[in-house]
Amino acid sequence: MTAPRVWTRVVIVPALLLALAACAKNGERAQEAGAVAADAAVASPEGAFLAYEHDVQVQLEAAQIAPRIQQVAQACQNAKFGDCAVLQVDQRSGEQPSGEVKVRIAPKGVESLIGLAGEGGTLQARNTRAEDLAQQVADTALTKARLEKEHARLLSYQDRGDLKIEDLMAITTRLSEIEAGVEQATKDAAQQRRRIDTQLVTMHFDTTSGQRSRSEIGEALSESGSILSTSVAFLIRAAAALLPVGVVALVMAWIVRALIRRRRRKLPPQT
Repeated sequence: MTAPRVWTRVVIVPALLLALAACAKNGERAQEAGAVAADAAVASPEGAFLAYEHDVQVQLEAAQIAPRIQQVAQACQNAKFGDCAVLQVDQRSGEQPSGEVKVRIAPKGVESLIGLAGEGGTLQARNTRAEDLAQQVADTALTKARLEKEHARLLSYQDRGDLKIEDLMAITTRLSEIEAGVEQATKDAAQQRRRIDTQLVTMHFDTTSGQRSRSEIGEALSESGSILSTSVAFLIRAAAALLPVGVVALVMAWIVRALIRRRRRKLPPQT
């Protein structure tokens, strides 16, 4: 073996191996960075009052849709990716099966649940939006604080001994109204907090474009028999409807022809 070849094996080959290892590490780092970026993309900033909603379109083979819907719903119910509640499960069978799963899940589980939904298929489309609830949260807190302050003031009035019966009844009625308003404000605040702390994810499942094309062709072939039957039935009905008219027309034509022949016979011969 010559010296140049030995030099090539000793120096260049290890260098290539090191370069491939570096590329693999860079690829892993890129994937990790991508996962972190995806998680950060749906995380609400500290102190913000953002309610996130996600719409995802997933294409799967027809045989995978029903099991995948059940798998996603069970993963949510079992809190596989964190706190999660199933809000809606819709499944449609047939030649073009489809379905929909709607859940409300903790932010840290959004990407994992979407990854499970699209596993082995195609993530056709995704839409993420956020509603700013800061003003609603502030208004609800202000309303609750105002009602609680009024409630405390009326309670102090109620303890006075010089109140008339009418005034006491009016205060009691107003206290009941305030308590109902505080309860409603508390419910509104809890719902707003729930929308901020969790995120709404709607996953739509559909068959692939190739399967839809085959299904449409099969559907057209299956409908061809009924279309042909309908057309033949229409022609039969049309013929049945026109048959009396045709008979009357033939009779009238025969009568007219007979009258013309009789008239010709009565005419004197021309010289």
